Amino acid sequence: MNTSRLFHFLFQGNLVKRIAVGLVLGVLVALVNSSIKHVLGFDLASSVGVLGQIFVKALRAVAPILIFFLVMAALATKKVGSKSNMKEIIVLYLLGTFLAALAAVVASMLFPSEVALSVKEDVTSAPQSVTQVLLTLVLNVVDNPINAIFKANFIGVLAWSIGLGLALRHASESTKQVVADFAEGISKIVHIIISLAPFGVFGLVAETLSDKGLEALGDYFHLLTVLIGTMLFTAFVLNPILVYWKIRQNPYPLVCTCVRESGVTAFFTRSSAANIPVNIALAKRLNLDEETYSVAIPLGANINMAGAAITITVLTLAAVHTLSMDVSFVSALLLSVVAALCACGASGVAGGSLLLIPLACSLFGISDDVAAQMIGVGFIIGILQDSAETALNSSTDVLFTAAVCMEEERKNSA
Repeated sequence: MNTSRLFHFLFQGNLVKRIAVGLVLGVLVALVNSSIKHVLGFDLASSVGVLGQIFVKALRAVAPILIFFLVMAALATKKVGSKSNMKEIIVLYLLGTFLAALAAVVASMLFPSEVALSVKEDVTSAPQSVTQVLLTLVLNVVDNPINAIFKANFIGVLAWSIGLGLALRHASESTKQVVADFAEGISKIVHIIISLAPFGVFGLVAETLSDKGLEALGDYFHLLTVLIGTMLFTAFVLNPILVYWKIRQNPYPLVCTCVRESGVTAFFTRSSAANIPVNIALAKRLNLDEETYSVAIPLGANINMAGAAITITVLTLAAVHTLSMDVSFVSALLLSVVAALCACGASGVAGGSLLLIPLACSLFGISDDVAAQMIGVGFIIGILQDSAETALNSSTDVLFTAAVCMEEERKNSA
């Protein structure tokens, strides 16, 4: 019975708890590794580090295929809402996501983060000018789709998935269903890989801290502070500005209600999809138009991803700063756009936004090996990062829906 419980906890238990255990065990191994190595001549940290290498390798393998099918299926099967104000809600969703990414760029520039990475020589091809960045971007967009997937050219993968997704909107329902089934199947594979994240985190933390020292924990704390700080700034400064733009009155009562009744629940469930019933119940209590919120809230759970955009941007720029690369204003602006687009295609599984980091990293010529290591870093800090990200994403769904509905009501009563 005890063995059965242990097996259930290791492979099927609460992911947050399992990652926390992996993190603590990794730190402990790093602390005792030097003693074990001195007495027994056995490098325990390097041995368990293999688990981290396998985890990173699996993430590298699945990320291009996931992006290709996930975005294509989302566009091919997307249904347009019947109400005219759905267009305003979508604009608010996309604008909020872009501004969140831009805020993350500013925060990362003001408080640059660096993390311990295993970097080989010539893993990057740092862009020398804005022209080079734009030329590389165009060439990556028109790359052969098979080659793009094979070489992890994430910009090319995204371009082809968007193009095919839009084209397949006119396909038969059976064809759309096949594409959706492929996306669902790959998402399940991703779910299996992410379920093994505690073992990967255990190996990554043990090997990294043993090699770089415990000061690496300070780097993780700084990175997490920038992430959470940007999310709080978005929730309590940027979002209220956008809401005021719509309702023309004090936005904070509505903001606080949404954060309290939706954000807190989402923080613990760590799933925007699981929080949809909570948001719908809140929308009903706020007396919003049912025909609007019944479409807008589920849609927001898929495309309104300010928290994901912040995560992608901050971790990408952490890799850039770690590699001592220069970032121009145009490159940063491009990153904001790409991060917003990536966020809209983020997988619904816990930690899904982390799998899109390689796409953003490709803007700066950062190799997929380094990008995959940043995904590993994301899982290390993910205990708080993913919870805060989901809380921001989900509470903003109902917040922006309420803002547009209240604006419509204000116009009708005028």
